[in-house]
Amino acid sequence: MQECPYQLLCIPDVDECRTLPDACRGDMGCVNQNGGYLCLPRSLYNQPYRPDTPALPNPVYQDPSAGFPDTFLPAVPGGGGGRGGVEPSYPRVRSTAQCILGYTLAEDGTCNDIDECETNSHHCNPTQVCINTSGGYTCSCTEGYWLIGGQCQDIDECRYGYCQQLCANAPGSYSCSCNPGFILNPDSRTCQDVDECEDEPCSHGCFNTYGSFMCNCDEGFELAADGTTCIDLDECSFSEFLCQHRCVNTPGSFSCICPPGYYVFEDGRSCEDFNECDTGNNTCTTAQVCFNFQGGYTCLDPLQCRPPYVEVSDNQCMCSAENPACRDKAFTILYRHMDLSSGRSVPADIFQMQATTRYPGAFYIFQIKSGNDGREFYMRQTSNVSATLVLSRPIKGPKQVVLDLEMVTVNNVINFRGSSIIRLTIFVSDF
Repeated sequence: MQECPYQLLCIPDVDECRTLPDACRGDMGCVNQNGGYLCLPRSLYNQPYRPDTPALPNPVYQDPSAGFPDTFLPAVPGGGGGRGGVEPSYPRVRSTAQCILGYTLAEDGTCNDIDECETNSHHCNPTQVCINTSGGYTCSCTEGYWLIGGQCQDIDECRYGYCQQLCANAPGSYSCSCNPGFILNPDSRTCQDVDECEDEPCSHGCFNTYGSFMCNCDEGFELAADGTTCIDLDECSFSEFLCQHRCVNTPGSFSCICPPGYYVFEDGRSCEDFNECDTGNNTCTTAQVCFNFQGGYTCLDPLQCRPPYVEVSDNQCMCSAENPACRDKAFTILYRHMDLSSGRSVPADIFQMQATTRYPGAFYIFQIKSGNDGREFYMRQTSNVSATLVLSRPIKGPKQVVLDLEMVTVNNVINFRGSSIIRLTIFVSDF
């Protein structure tokens, strides 16, 4: 029977070269031994066996009892490898030393481990790192490298998504960075969003977004080209109809201003006439009559009828038919007043005239007798006894227009022809 080293209980040999994955690394080949296995350069153990082949110095021996394949232990002395009397295909290793392979005899008679890495008696590739183990050594690569074809090659960590965002590979290492708007977490791999609003980059409001931020402005302001500052919005430049009269821009808003004689209505945009006659804010005397018009007022003196007319009421003069001086004159003159906005759109019906007395067999003719020098008006007869004064051209104020609107009564049965006049005074406002 084969003698067991260290007086261990012997069990049937296990072929580690078959049962252990990657028992030997790099250019080392696995050779099973009774109670262990050898890692030998392939160039040696593939050679035909010759009895005169000298023993290899310090062959690497793998002991499965270590629990992991990278731990190297010395081979068991006298361990046989052949089966059925067949000579092995690797050189026999013979040792007459009292210590097993990988150990050396000390002066005190104990066996001390040989540091193959220190004595440079290992067979690691120049790109590999030698790590000494009890009774042997292992060849490994430094962090950031892996073994490919017996060579340690750099691992491209960026290829395998080691970084969440930006990655820069380096020999044996890598570094992560983040896109603008993010900072690197303490793990040096992941990124977290930066809340830019904490630094108050916006002149008004700030809204943080993933990786960035957005600025917003208060009402009446708009965002400038730099995306952070807010500039006043000139609402008055949008439309000339924003205010009825005049628009004044203010920071973040606007205001409407009305001309003298007007006040700003509840909507804040349109202008309403200030009635000086109703409020008493006028200079008319008690003998005068206050007449309000758009944007102002006027004080009307008491009616004075010119002869041969006589006053019959506060606003009417009459010329009697019995008076020979009244033969070619209108029978009555009725005084009326009205106001008109400057530049009013046309055509517009502004005044209606109607016969108050009807005579059998009579018909009526309506016409503008005087005052229409600019031909801004015309009469449109709407029935046998009525007509409407129409504004046909806009009138720019301030202006005062006096029209004599005549109604001619014709009765051919009794051979009668007479007329009545409405003297209409129109106050055209300044605005």
